[in-house]
Amino acid sequence: MLETLTPDAGARWHVLWTRSHCEQLVYDQLAGKQFELFLPKFEAWARRAGTRCLTGTPLFPGYLFLRHALDKESYIEVRKARGLVAILGERWDRPALLPDSEIEAIRRLVGAKVPAVAHPYLREGWRVRITRGALAGLEGILVQLKMNQGLLVLSVNLLQRSVAVEVDCTAVEPVPASWRETGAGAPRIAAAPMSLTAL
Repeated sequence: MLETLTPDAGARWHVLWTRSHCEQLVYDQLAGKQFELFLPKFEAWARRAGTRCLTGTPLFPGYLFLRHALDKESYIEVRKARGLVAILGERWDRPALLPDSEIEAIRRLVGAKVPAVAHPYLREGWRVRITRGALAGLEGILVQLKMNQGLLVLSVNLLQRSVAVEVDCTAVEPVPASWRETGAGAPRIAAAPMSLTAL
């Protein structure tokens, strides 16, 4: 295997765009070449061969993430994967980059094994941090549904896609200097912290 296929200190996160339902196919091929990949999934009910079962479904259909210090040789190697449409970016030496913080937030969400749902893309709003529970320390934008119930929204801005998890609004705290009011107005946040509730 070529040395250029091994990530180094300059590795960054990139987005791989795949054909429909080819996320796992692309993942398996590149993982076999020792590339570092992230394909976030959530469990959803599906019917296969007449039987209803839980199956892993991509959180961002049509996309997965690659962490690598791409040069021309490794770029070409990635592009060989069957089912891959493109590596997002202007050209091979100007691939689009994702902030580590966005990937780490999604990783925390997936690792906590709490149900997540697709949410309309949300970039600005009231940024908060979860104070307790499986997602303690995770930051996102709060969309309040009821007095003590809301959604914590995480976004991948490059894709303009968001996912959300239900939280107890009393288990969050504002992130200093990060509160931005959306056109819908500011949600109210209960002051007393409690344990996180994720459904």
